[in-house]
Amino acid sequence: MSVLKITKENFEKEVMQSDKPILLDFWASWCGPCKMVGPVVEQVAEETIDVARVGKINVDEEQELAQAFKVMSIPTLVVMKEGKVVKKHSWCPVQADAFINAPVIKYYDWSKIWHTSLK
Repeated sequence: MSVLKITKENFEKEVMQSDKPILLDFWASWCGPCKMVGPVVEQVAEETIDVARVGKINVDEEQELAQAFKVMSIPTLVVMKEGKVVKKHSWCPVQADAFINAPVIKYYDWSKIWHTSLK
């Protein structure tokens, strides 16, 4: 399976200790925009399987993680590398099309994140 379910219990191992950059999708099952973004996130997971990891965090089940990342709206996408946040993008209803087509999701040159130093 290419998309990981991230929980409070596995966060340290799967995210903080990851040897690859990771895209985190903060979502909820009742969230319409999350359902729109979900397939794109899964596509990114398939396309980057050798160079990156992708995880989903259900904000209803993992409220502590959502608070730790200061998630105020969903979906929120976070890219982490070497245990640090390097990109964060949150949903804005006024800019729905811009979010779906945001560089952090669809057209982003993932090789820049995965293969360059962002220290």
